[in-house]
Amino acid sequence: MAAMSSVRAVPETELMSGELLSADDAWHTVRRYGLRHLLVTGFVRFRYGDGFSHARAFALQLALAAVPLVIAGAGLATTLGVESFSEVVARTVVAISPGTSDQLVGQAVEGEVDGEERGEVVVALALVTAFLAATSAFAQLERGANRIYGTERDRPALRKYGRAALLTATAGVAMAVGLLLIVAGEPFGEAMEQVYRWGDVAEEIWDVLRWPAGLAALIVAVTALLRFAPRRRQPGLSWLVVGGTVTVLAWLAGSALLAGYVVLGANFDETYGPLTAIMALLLWANVSGIALLAGFALAAQLEAVRAGQGDPRLPDTDDDGIPDHLDEAPDTPAR
Repeated sequence: MAAMSSVRAVPETELMSGELLSADDAWHTVRRYGLRHLLVTGFVRFRYGDGFSHARAFALQLALAAVPLVIAGAGLATTLGVESFSEVVARTVVAISPGTSDQLVGQAVEGEVDGEERGEVVVALALVTAFLAATSAFAQLERGANRIYGTERDRPALRKYGRAALLTATAGVAMAVGLLLIVAGEPFGEAMEQVYRWGDVAEEIWDVLRWPAGLAALIVAVTALLRFAPRRRQPGLSWLVVGGTVTVLAWLAGSALLAGYVVLGANFDETYGPLTAIMALLLWANVSGIALLAGFALAAQLEAVRAGQGDPRLPDTDDDGIPDHLDEAPDTPAR
């Protein structure tokens, strides 16, 4: 039997009349209840909705998608005869990887295959693997979002994975572009300057423009996930942008702290050696999953208080860990 959420189901406010709602404006609701209160109760919803477990499952699939995607990107440039751009990819990936992993990462990205036909096959397999892993990641994101919203069942399998594939091709691409511009933007610009000699002025323009463009791409991607991933009718975009904006800021802050820990942390490099890049990727993917599902929890709690629900937890008056409505059902199977 699938694990059940312990949070109240969030009413679909799009189906409710105005008289039943506390406010019709998202920012007015945030000011009324206070962002701090919403963050605290959003974390309670995230925790009781089993957000950490779903974040770890999402992180694993995201990490499985990232590695073949990087290799496919470099291999595709080589297959198309654009070896110089393949060098840009290699320089960028090596630049953002932790120290002792440079040689291993460089060999993985720059590694040559024997024969053009074999190279095309490797690139195709890497792209398919990355797409399937990313699709599985977004399907897992739907499951986590549903539990946080109090929805116990996901969409039927074909609809669930079909929507996840569509989100991979849209929101996933926007997310990848945003992360490239912000996280890997500086080494990418330096690599472009070194390979294509585009000059200091162009590099300075790149450094200025990549931040707003990257932030916009991430906010659009996260808001699209908030809108289309859960199995429910979501409210208007203004109610989702709040969660999306906080998610992006928390995501970037968490990524920055993780980067500082990996680079400056005592003995991290020495502990994992050539596997440092893999460990850093897994940790970053976990941070990403937590940030995304925390954004769902904040958006859910914002909609819940709009509908008059304060406490996100299901009632448990005897504090035995089983919600009251299950205690009152004698035929409920043990979990």
